[in-house]
Amino acid sequence: ATICAVCNDSKVVYNKGQYTAVGAPTEAALAVLVEKLGLPDAWDAKAVADARAEEPSGNELGCCRHYTDRNRVVATLEFDRNRKSMSVLSSAQEAHVYNTRRSNKRNAGDGANSLLVKGAAECVIDRCSQVMLADGSCIKMDANMKASMLEKVEDMAGRALRCLAIAQKTTDLGALASYDGEPKHAGQTLLADPTNYSSIESNLTLVGLVGLQDPPRPEVAGSIIDCKKAGIRVMMITGDNKLTGEAIAARIGILDAFPPPPGTSFTGREFHDMTHEQQIEVLSGSGGRVFSRAEPKHKQDIVRLLKELGEVTAMTGDGVNDAPALKLADIGIAMGIAGTEVAKEASDMVLADDNFSTIVEAVGEGRGIYNNMKAFIRYMISSNIGEVCSIFFTAALNLPEALIPVQLLWVNLVTDGPPATALGFNPRDPDIMDKPPRSADDQLVTRWGFFRYMVVGTYVGFATVGIFCVWFLFDNFAGIDLSQDGHRTISWEQLTTWHDCAQWKDFPVGSFTAGGRVVSWDEPCEYFEEGKVKASTMSLTVLVFIEMFNALNALSEEHSLLAVPPWRNPWLLLAMCLSFALHLLIMYLPFLADIFSIVPLDANEWLLVLLFSAPVVLLEEALKVVGW
Repeated sequence: ATICAVCNDSKVVYNKGQYTAVGAPTEAALAVLVEKLGLPDAWDAKAVADARAEEPSGNELGCCRHYTDRNRVVATLEFDRNRKSMSVLSSAQEAHVYNTRRSNKRNAGDGANSLLVKGAAECVIDRCSQVMLADGSCIKMDANMKASMLEKVEDMAGRALRCLAIAQKTTDLGALASYDGEPKHAGQTLLADPTNYSSIESNLTLVGLVGLQDPPRPEVAGSIIDCKKAGIRVMMITGDNKLTGEAIAARIGILDAFPPPPGTSFTGREFHDMTHEQQIEVLSGSGGRVFSRAEPKHKQDIVRLLKELGEVTAMTGDGVNDAPALKLADIGIAMGIAGTEVAKEASDMVLADDNFSTIVEAVGEGRGIYNNMKAFIRYMISSNIGEVCSIFFTAALNLPEALIPVQLLWVNLVTDGPPATALGFNPRDPDIMDKPPRSADDQLVTRWGFFRYMVVGTYVGFATVGIFCVWFLFDNFAGIDLSQDGHRTISWEQLTTWHDCAQWKDFPVGSFTAGGRVVSWDEPCEYFEEGKVKASTMSLTVLVFIEMFNALNALSEEHSLLAVPPWRNPWLLLAMCLSFALHLLIMYLPFLADIFSIVPLDANEWLLVLLFSAPVVLLEEALKVVGW
């Protein structure tokens, strides 16, 4: 308990009914262990009572404070990745640091320091020459004892526990035995050179093994499954023991089994010692990988090799040692809660809740945004192609102008705007996370996509020009009576040679009703100018309706409206209603109708408009079936 409390830069505080860890999670867990262990029975009852009474004070918990108040840290030997441990030189301020037996206590002020050590179990055990027994006595650590300890470490690691060894050194400290922090002290020279730390931390006495568990959040395993379905490979790069990393990876689904299949788990050193070809082979295979006892350079190497393979890499990390790999990755993701400022600065994103599942959700959201962007482009391009086709067909067939410029401007600038904007709120496709990632080099508009634009656009042009011609050519079309307004039908030849109307001698004078007003003509050419007002209205209305239906088609690039129904995007339905209302506004308000040269339609004419507009939905549904 003394070592866990004193050789520790973190603490647990109690404040307003809540326990909060301050500092590194691993060290905070050791502080919790100290509180669970309590104080030794050998201490007087008053000390125990005092420690417990301090707990709700809003500061460090009582037991930890009891130890730290009675042990002054005079030097810290910082952690490094070579020896994989850290230690403090502590001066006992009260008789409670044990030597070789519990009865042999040193008195405060005797000038002797103790070295308290914690670190990776296998590394600390390798530097131990003694083991402390339960009664406080120490025995020599022989090969059998060391093997037994390492076997225990493997057993703990196999249960997904992060194993730390706790050790101390109370003798043979040399100049450090009396070191008091003074710069001129002889021990300062030893501490100034980190290369001496390994020799200082030698001939240790093993006090105990501690197993720490950082249980994955319940939703992580499901998120790993989602990643696999989405074609995303998840690799774990950890500083933990190899067995610990494998057990955790198997538990959350990165690895398929524990022990893992060959070729799926390596230490950082094992991977580093491979040839370049072997490293590529390891990273090229399918499924997850685990790299344990990894150092910053190993992380960089893995990210760099993955990028060489053409993979888009996202790297998560929270420590200073993760910063180089975070910077190198295509997307560096730092932890917002546990992450250091260095990691955050090196990253492209900061994860506010430190939850892996949030990253997976962000991937799905990103795919949805990309699809919505394509939906917007598909809607606008196919609609604009339709308008171009309408003008082209009119010119190619030598027809009267079906749509005048002010009508086209109204459709482009006003009517199309609300649905196009609402497409940004499209829901994600139900199987969006069941598809492999797209290549970074994929074109936004593929050949098949452009073909779809052309097919839909051609139909838009055909429908707008077609209904214009139908009004001139037929009294009755598809069972719909169009003769109620009294307009005169003409032949196809007359319609396509209307430019010669001034020379027609037998074209009778007439009139028809349009929205409560009478439209009459005295000359043949007037019939194709003022007289085309209803045909032009129907053509514009078909264009507006088709574009509304086309917006529904853009709900999903691949799925039918039966799978992704319109009400999944209520904003789109609202936008369509707004566009339709604006169209009715210019149609039924007389002064606006005069500006746009349109008139109200009767019930049969609305029915004909739907007949020409609705097939665009069936056409797009057929294209979805063929294309996917």
